[in-house]
Amino acid sequence: QVQLVESGGGLVQPGGSLRLSCAASGFTFNRSWMFWVRQAPGKGREWVSSIKPGGESTYYADSVRGRFTISRDNAKNTLYLQMNNLIHEDTALYQCTDKWPWRGPFPGQGTQVTVSS
Repeated sequence: QVQLVESGGGLVQPGGSLRLSCAASGFTFNRSWMFWVRQAPGKGREWVSSIKPGGESTYYADSVRGRFTISRDNAKNTLYLQMNNLIHEDTALYQCTDKWPWRGPFPGQGTQVTVSS
């Protein structure tokens, strides 16, 4: 059974930084593409970033490129998202997933990021 536990969210001022973590279990993490997606209030799911199983390639939505960095530690079965220079539009529930596109429920609860002064 896939388990994904996100953490690291919180309230941050514009221009601030947060580092999200996602602890994975129940599947072969080091063979899986991993994704961060987010959903802002009243909006649909938005893909944020992807990383290949070995971490050798990463991909970003235009809205976050240059500000966010995705990474992984396969020895710890953990995915990360370093978020810098946060803006109000980054406010959302952030979730990690091993499946994207995906319309079903996510295994994890997600972690809330709120950017506000």
